[in-house]
Amino acid sequence: MKFAFGLLAATIAVPAAAADDLTNFRALYKELVEINTTLSVGSCTDAAKAMQARLKAAGYSDKDMLLVVPPGMPKKGNLVAVLHGTDKAAKAILLLAHIDVVEAKRADWKRDPFKLTEENGMFYGRGASDDKAMAAVFTDNMIRYKKEGLKPKRDIKLALTCGEETPHDFDGAQYLAEKHRPWVEAEFALNEGAGGRLDKDGKHLALDIQAGEKIYQDFQLEATGPGGHSSRPTKGNNPLYHVAAALSRIEAYEFPVAINAVTKANFEKTALVDKPNADDLKAAAATADAEAVARVARDPSRNSMMRTTCVATQIEGGHAPNALPQRTRANVNCRVLPGVPMEEIRQQLIKVIADPTVEVTAIGAPGFNAPVPALTPKILGPATQVAAKLWPDVPLIPAMSTGATDGRYLNEAGIPTVGLSGMFHGPEGAGAHGLDEHIRVQSLYDGREFLYQVVKLYADQAS
Repeated sequence: MKFAFGLLAATIAVPAAAADDLTNFRALYKELVEINTTLSVGSCTDAAKAMQARLKAAGYSDKDMLLVVPPGMPKKGNLVAVLHGTDKAAKAILLLAHIDVVEAKRADWKRDPFKLTEENGMFYGRGASDDKAMAAVFTDNMIRYKKEGLKPKRDIKLALTCGEETPHDFDGAQYLAEKHRPWVEAEFALNEGAGGRLDKDGKHLALDIQAGEKIYQDFQLEATGPGGHSSRPTKGNNPLYHVAAALSRIEAYEFPVAINAVTKANFEKTALVDKPNADDLKAAAATADAEAVARVARDPSRNSMMRTTCVATQIEGGHAPNALPQRTRANVNCRVLPGVPMEEIRQQLIKVIADPTVEVTAIGAPGFNAPVPALTPKILGPATQVAAKLWPDVPLIPAMSTGATDGRYLNEAGIPTVGLSGMFHGPEGAGAHGLDEHIRVQSLYDGREFLYQVVKLYADQAS
């Protein structure tokens, strides 16, 4: 029997059992999406145990798996599993995916966020893309390898972690690297952070491989005032107005363009397939034309690759509808280019706000300025080989993640971590962190096959 993997890709011959495999995968994916793993009411432990049960049913022993539930955090469970290799001198490859998700308010969604819904070629649900797609694929492929009796040269390790979306509370990847390092020790890790791009007609344009990411940092803006009766407003001492004006100035400000090596390579290679924007991308890569840079910056993703960005995400203020506010706070979320000191960003915000009554404070631990992993031939070779087979003539393009992933903790810990999924999105995006999060059904299945094949090649390498 044959199944087509890829909207426009060549048909790939697979065993007749593939239909059953796909049915089993869909059931696993559905189970994972439908386990609520939000910080507020969910449980990563439930999800980790569910995946542990599936791995055990496939033949993984208790000695092959480690369920890690941090003391005093019963809902923040993490799971590690190992398929042992034959070469004890070869360092492992680690498959990393987080199983926690951001909050989802049912009243705002068209569909129940914790029920997997398939409509018009899309899967909908919180975590359908970020990051339970990767978690389900990695878990399912570990099951496939076990059932087929794969004997890789190097260990293949799976780490399903909790807390990536709320690292201020707890982060499983960081915890495992610090407390259970032997279980996640690896020559390199595969993670989220990169997908592929389709045009409006579903044609494959480019497949990304992520190396490095921007640094996450929240800043609090705070202003205070004397308060008083709302019937007697006075000029100049209302903290709401001060913070609102500060946010308006931040919105109007753009940090300077700074093209790093990864973004330069991304723009240059993307220019080969994005013909309408090719000249502008090449000019932006060379920072040779301000007008071209401005045109490229109209795309939010490309704009974020070129510069540090800061945006207001939350505001609170006042204590009664009939009283002058005494305090107003706002959160400004910054994604900072690698290598830029965080204090430099804080000072720039103070300069932009230009209001001494508004205090700017960094919130939480300083953002991780982790090293950028090298895209070595060992990493690029298998990825390029499998991509060329599944999607001929589609380039593999280096990219810097404009968000933040658990890769920053592993890169900081000395485990090079790159983003690679083989999951393509069209102009509609994925709605990650937003309403009606989704992924194309075919893109999920394509990514499953891509990662199945590429991990096999990685696992057969010698260190």
